[in-house]
Formats: sequence, C-alpha cells, structure tokens
Amino acid sequence: MKRIASFTVNHDILERGMYISRIDGDAVTYDIRMKKPNAGDYLGNGELHTTEHLFATYARNSRYSDSVIYVGPMGCRTGFYLIVRDKITNDEAIELVKESFRFIAEFEGEIPGSKKEECGNYLEHDLPAAKKTARQMLEILEKITEADLSYKTA
Repeated sequence: MKRIASFTVNHDILERGMYISRIDGDAVTYDIRMKKPNAGDYLGNGELHTTEHLFATYARNSRYSDSVIYVGPMGCRTGFYLIVRDKITNDEAIELVKESFRFIAEFEGEIPGSKKEECGNYLEHDLPAAKKTARQMLEILEKITEADLSYKTA
C-alpha cells in the first residue's frame, strides 16, 4: 500500500506548532501540534474532547466559517487537524487558530454540544485541562508566522 503523507513526517524532530500537512485541490490541511510526539505527554481524553467541541464551535462560527471543512483530533492525541478551503490565506488560518485557542483559554459556561442528546460521550469532558493546554499552546501560536508552516526535515 502507498504510505500516507502524514506518516512520512519525521515525528522524532517534530515540535509543537502549526504546519501545513497537505494541500488537496482547494483544501488545505493544517497540523495544529499541541504536544511533542512520543514525549510521554499527551492530551487527555476529556481535554481532547472539550478542545474539539470548543475549537470546532469557534472556527465554524468565525468570519472564516464558510472556509472551514473540518476540525478534529489526531488519534495520537498530540494535536488537531484543521481543514479549510484555500479561500483563506495562511496568515488568516494562523489568526483563526489563535482566535480559537484564545476562545478555549477564556471559555466559561456550558460546553457547546455537551448534552447527552448532542454528544456520543457527553460525560467525558475536561474544561480546566482544555483551558490550560490552550493557554500553553497560545504561547507557541503567538510566535507563528507563515514561514513556520513547513515541516522541518532535519
């Protein structure tokens, strides 16, 4: 079988940050890497779940909502994928991710979509952990520029 693109990235040298994972026609997939791979520190299930609800809610209600295709977690629990149409620039995508993480870091109240009838695992949420990790990730995101969006190769 053909090796998929994300498995060709050297995870041994991958750092926290934001990267362009792939471009497929008008769809751009961004790798929002919140944890260093294989370093023993991963997003907890409740934290991951809450971040997903808040990130997706914010992104799909932002001024870029028409461009957002998907927001979802990585199975390895080190981050998220954001897939957008290329109607938005890389700089706008960076700003969207920063705004989303500010929203998560400051969020108070009921987590959107967290009622039993709205969610397949409504009991597994961790807002304090999601907020803490969002604040930590913002320290990285505030420094990200378009020049940082390429994976490092060595």
